[in-house]
Amino acid sequence: MIWLLLGLGLVLVIEGLALALAPSRIRAVLEFLASLPPDRARLIGLLAMALGTGLVALAFHLLA
Repeated sequence: MIWLLLGLGLVLVIEGLALALAPSRIRAVLEFLASLPPDRARLIGLLAMALGTGLVALAFHLLA
C-alpha cells in the first residue's frame, strides 16, 4: 500500500511540476492528443504503460 501511495504521489508531483513550469506546452500536447485517431492514442497509451512497467521493474531489480 505504501508503494502505491508513493507512486501516486510522485505522479502528482511530476504532473504538477509540468503544469506549473510549462502550461502552454501541456495545452499543446493535449490538443495534439485530442487530434489523434483513437487507435493511435490507444497505442501511445499502451506504449507508455509498457515503458512505465519496465521502469518499475528496473527500479525493483536495482533495489534487490
